[in-house]
Amino acid sequence: MVTLDEIAGHGLLQKPSENFETLERSDSNYKPLDTFSLPKDRQYQQQFADLYFLRLTKIKPAVEAVASAAWEDTVLGGERATKVDRVLDVRQGQLCWVAGTVYMDMALKPSVLEDVSKDRWISAPINTDHYYGEDGDVSMMLEDDSGRIRLVGNVLRDYFLVTGCIIAVMGTENVNGEFDVIDLKFANLPPQPDRWALSNPASARKSRKNEDVEMADSSSPSKKIAIVSGLEFSGTDTSYTMELNLLLEFLLGEALDPTAQSELSHISRLIIAGNSIAKPSHEEPTPAGKKPHAKKYGYDSTSYNPLPSQLLDTFLSTLLPTVPITLLPGELDPANASYPQQPIHSAMFPKSRTYTSPPEAPSSTSTEPGWFDTGEVEGWRVLGTGGQNLDDICKYVDSDDKLGMMEAMCRWRCSAPTAPDTLWSYPFQDDEPFVMKDCPHLYFVGCQTEFGTRVIEGPQGQVVRLVLVPSFADTREVVIVDTETLEVSKVKITA
Repeated sequence: MVTLDEIAGHGLLQKPSENFETLERSDSNYKPLDTFSLPKDRQYQQQFADLYFLRLTKIKPAVEAVASAAWEDTVLGGERATKVDRVLDVRQGQLCWVAGTVYMDMALKPSVLEDVSKDRWISAPINTDHYYGEDGDVSMMLEDDSGRIRLVGNVLRDYFLVTGCIIAVMGTENVNGEFDVIDLKFANLPPQPDRWALSNPASARKSRKNEDVEMADSSSPSKKIAIVSGLEFSGTDTSYTMELNLLLEFLLGEALDPTAQSELSHISRLIIAGNSIAKPSHEEPTPAGKKPHAKKYGYDSTSYNPLPSQLLDTFLSTLLPTVPITLLPGELDPANASYPQQPIHSAMFPKSRTYTSPPEAPSSTSTEPGWFDTGEVEGWRVLGTGGQNLDDICKYVDSDDKLGMMEAMCRWRCSAPTAPDTLWSYPFQDDEPFVMKDCPHLYFVGCQTEFGTRVIEGPQGQVVRLVLVPSFADTREVVIVDTETLEVSKVKITA
């Protein structure tokens, strides 16, 4: 009888290696903040206007401070620029500056009042590629609790401006009652907390160098965060099933060579940023002569396909024993349509929900957008969305610079400025959670057409890493973030 030792080196069979290393997943340091959680008994009878007034009250002092520092000694034509407290206090021919909320009147922008006046019922938001007309005619106004005034001037073309952002403008009122803008200012980036400010406030007061030495062993490899969006599990489309399986093996560390597997073991958390379930396919027409199914509450239960949610549940339950997951809902996911979207109900995940309780368990479902239900990941403040806020802003602006729009949101200090005008949202009465009180270190937006990243800086030393996370269904790409340097890379999964 021939033994394996006798034929070693002469065939395909080889003796198992005795030198192998057992890999262990890096632990995840995660401190949540329930910034966007809504009460279960929430009501929708209240007015949405309070949301604008709350936003103006919170951001206006910062905008006025920036404007005052820039324009305090401004003199044009022998006239000194003066501050005006209210929009309606602007006087014709007077050089002044005033702060308020931008409102954009656009040809294709949906209007609830117009729909009501025409006696039309809208059951879902209208989908349109852009709100501006073909002629580019846009009426821009500045408003506060006293009234509004129309803004004109070439300087407005140099900035991204959308409904809901808070700005200060300097200029004069012309004979047509319009405010001719010669300069404008934003609040700029809010104060940025130190790393580990939530997890360890004492070390956060130390310098960044001492802090990093204390909180992380410099000799150990840095941890990684994997971010993926647009998985779009479908009950009918199987064109990228192989790539989804390869992604699963990649995250589990079962793919590639031992060196790559060692690198993958440093991924301490997976973030799924929206659109985990694909858009339902159109219903097939009922064959001639066949009686259609009866619908209860306008819904045909026989057309429901449970396979997409089952595939997502299987995907999550396979990963959760090895890596913590944060799941953010997106536009296509079974969650509420209005911002902030609440977590997908645990009943959708019979296999995975055992990992979601208690809160310190490996998995967590997040409201969106959020400080990760959110909060601090590996000491960094992280803000992430499923992409609806950025997609809606893109409809106001004739530009493809999505990273520039993300930067503008940070400098406006508002993560969803177009809510509730064109982005459906809950009518908050006591607080405006979309206002950025603290500057994030990492800001990502999911479900985008392509990958992109940029680093922006603020006047007080703030540094923010912006990341566009591409849709996996379209690009087969996953984003990897280094938790020590916040450097970003992408990995393409191909069959």
